[in-house]
Amino acid sequence: MLLLAVDTSGRQGSITLARGDQDRFEVFESASIQGGTFSAELIPQISDLLVRHNFGAQDLEGLVAVTGPGSFTGLRVGLTAVKGLAEVLKLPIATVTSLEVLIAASGVANAVLAVLDAGRGEVYAALQGEAGREELLLSVAEAADLARSRNLRIVTGDANLTAKFEQSQVVTYRSSEVAARLGLKKLLDGDTVDVMALDANYVRKSEAEYMQKLKR
Repeated sequence: MLLLAVDTSGRQGSITLARGDQDRFEVFESASIQGGTFSAELIPQISDLLVRHNFGAQDLEGLVAVTGPGSFTGLRVGLTAVKGLAEVLKLPIATVTSLEVLIAASGVANAVLAVLDAGRGEVYAALQGEAGREELLLSVAEAADLARSRNLRIVTGDANLTAKFEQSQVVTYRSSEVAARLGLKKLLDGDTVDVMALDANYVRKSEAEYMQKLKR
């Protein structure tokens, strides 16, 4: 299966063209997209990536979208592009969250708390255990207390955020590549979402909604 994974949830975005089946996974190439240029660069970058490997959009067999949590504007741009491709090409869509990707990149399967910076002294957090994954919005102090009380390993992709927690691990990874690997399995298993149901996982309200609430 030839697939394209798109992640515009962070300060930097990335796309990955990959192929695989139940037994193998191969990345053709990944490309980074600078934050603030998603709306102008995402579609041209996708087109260029396909051309460089002698593919056309019609050769794609599946799409993988990182749904957040993350940048409100970035997610909107990325998911709109995925929806457009899926509608025109009649492609299935698999979704993964930013926190799901971070946990997979860490290689820690259980007893882990993945955290991403949410601003305002808060973090997006995912508690991964034997019962599954739960995603939360917590203060830094609440996340630290949760990790201590349950003896969880904290992982993050941000060195500045890692410094706020004791015994935490910073993970270096290209998010769209990890998303492509996770998404391939979901596509092959039929774990997909309808294009009309594809939506961002903001965990909390947008900045505009937050400021409006403060004015009430």
